[in-house]
Amino acid sequence: MSDDDNLNLNEFDENAGQESGGEEVPETPRSARDLEAVYDIPVQVAAVLGKSTMQVSQLLKLGRGAVVELDRKVGEAIDIYVNNRLVARGEVVVVEDRLGVTMTEIIKSERS
Repeated sequence: MSDDDNLNLNEFDENAGQESGGEEVPETPRSARDLEAVYDIPVQVAAVLGKSTMQVSQLLKLGRGAVVELDRKVGEAIDIYVNNRLVARGEVVVVEDRLGVTMTEIIKSERS
């Protein structure tokens, strides 16, 4: 091996955390403590039982006790959205005297 073939480890340390384009690559969080800054950020969670489409004239005719048929069947998973993004599917559960949702499937979305 010639001197040109020897690797200088200091060169790698200086370039650590950079891609070939020179952009910084963020480090992976090492612990839950690294995420403390985001713990207090509020998010909106919505559990969608189903959807229905109708004309405004039909909507205006609805009265107390009217039934709106949804596009889901009994026992079918519901959609769980966080900040208007579908993140999971789940089932409706009863917790004491309230409704709740248990997640049965996490939806992995491809980031663009």
